Amino acid sequence: MDAKTMTMNSLTTQDKAKSLLGRVSRDNLVLFGLLAGLSTMMVLFILMPLWAMLTKSVQNANGEFVGLANFATYFSSSSLWVSVGNTFTLGVIVTSVVGVLAFGYAYALTRSCMPFKGLFQILGTAPILAPSLLPAISLIFLFGNQGIAKEMLLGNSIYGVIGISMGLIFWTFPHALMILTTSLRTSDARLYEAARALKTSPIKTFFIVTLPAAKYGLVSTLIVVFTLVITDFGVPKVIGGSYNVLATDIFKQVVGQQNFAMGAVTSIMLLFPAVMAFGADRWVQKKQKSLFDTRSVPYQSEPNKARDSICLVYCSIISIAVLAVLGMAVYGSLVTFWPWNKALTLNNYNFAEMSTYGWSPFFNSLTLAGWTAVIGTAIIFVGAYCIEKGRAFGPIRQVMQMLSVVPMAVPGMVLGLGYIFYFNDANNPLNVLYGTMAFLVINTVVHYYTVGHMTALTALKQLPSEIEATAASVKLPQYKLFFKVTLPVCLPAILDIATYLFVNALTTTSAVVFLYSTDTIPASVSILNMDDAGQTGAASAMAVMIMIAAAIAKIVQMTLGKLLENRTQAWRKR
Repeated sequence: MDAKTMTMNSLTTQDKAKSLLGRVSRDNLVLFGLLAGLSTMMVLFILMPLWAMLTKSVQNANGEFVGLANFATYFSSSSLWVSVGNTFTLGVIVTSVVGVLAFGYAYALTRSCMPFKGLFQILGTAPILAPSLLPAISLIFLFGNQGIAKEMLLGNSIYGVIGISMGLIFWTFPHALMILTTSLRTSDARLYEAARALKTSPIKTFFIVTLPAAKYGLVSTLIVVFTLVITDFGVPKVIGGSYNVLATDIFKQVVGQQNFAMGAVTSIMLLFPAVMAFGADRWVQKKQKSLFDTRSVPYQSEPNKARDSICLVYCSIISIAVLAVLGMAVYGSLVTFWPWNKALTLNNYNFAEMSTYGWSPFFNSLTLAGWTAVIGTAIIFVGAYCIEKGRAFGPIRQVMQMLSVVPMAVPGMVLGLGYIFYFNDANNPLNVLYGTMAFLVINTVVHYYTVGHMTALTALKQLPSEIEATAASVKLPQYKLFFKVTLPVCLPAILDIATYLFVNALTTTSAVVFLYSTDTIPASVSILNMDDAGQTGAASAMAVMIMIAAAIAKIVQMTLGKLLENRTQAWRKR
């Protein structure tokens, strides 16, 4: 080989190296670092606890490997199939009802000019302010054997499918409303102008313009609600009676019989919806097309007396139902001893006498909620941004999307048990976290990750794709685009996520009930303990305190949103 050839080969190698370095941009390095960090957290705090649960399912009480013997025993039980049927029946009923009710409510909030929108927004999300046990307790106060309105059920019992359905509809409604409101917030006014020019009827316009634009948000809502229903145990436990579902089967196996292996087997049955949810989610994403670009004109509702009146009546009816359930809880907190002594008293709020922990659970919950909102919102939004707007590492982003859906399918008690099996191990370096407030924060963020992730994803999908393309063409660093454009535009969704995490951290019971220590007991667990001890009034009083704290957080969110709207959302009003 002569000197000329060697020189040419050397230059070619240098060119290839420069080309490779050119492709490895700062954005890709940052993206890789974020994806690596988020992937590590998801593996440690989602997959490994589930693996510990899977390992437990193939062991006996002594920790010996028994293969599929536990599964064979479980599937041979006739009660299993009854629980499966009951679970999916509830899932279909509640998902159908909540999907219709929440869509109508979100439509009224975003596409009408009815008065009192701010008030209806608060009342629509009010059910999320209460612990999951509260609606069940309120429904018993209202329609139970000693209920003040039991005649309204026409002789039917509240203890069973009726009560569970009503409680779960109440509990899942705000989750659905949050996603749908985000989805319906933005639409292209040109499509509606074209429909009016073609003299298209309002009903037909709804089906060919409004519904397709909100398709992703609607399907995400149905996935979230269905999964929430089939994995909840709080409402079925309190008001279910003899109506067994898979989640209560887990509770009975673990808490009632201390049979952790069979509890793990039952919990694995509830992981299948995660696969179904991911499949449906990926299918919708592939079909989803952007209906909003840089040339679009944001849709602004115009007054319509008939439509606005219908929306006002509709939202009023739902709000009255919400207030009836929450108001019953407040009344119950003031009753001396239901139902025998209905004299009103404030003594139930004297927690220093009613509980050995006094007020400390309430302040522990405030601490838990604050850290969960700050840390969780940052992780969730950055993670969703990396998945949706990342310019490289497609396979990794797809895997992270799947992992982001998984927490929704894991019941809180199952996640809590998985954390016990995995972290309560002397050989695990992360064992130092066990029993600390940080441990509760991590568990709570993971538990409510999916709804926040879907909310962030829905908001990010509404951003015109031309913004990313233009930024890439002018070689604008993606982190600058993120802070200057993406973050301000998505601020309403970010505030929604932060408030959602804060409130749920205040109200969560199922996961943290296994994980708290004496110093970190949250208010929601204190409510459960007081209710089990027969101190219903005190339990209701603590629930009311949680609702007040959560309501203040919601008011702060709305106030902050109004103050920042003119600065960050002017593009919607151009």
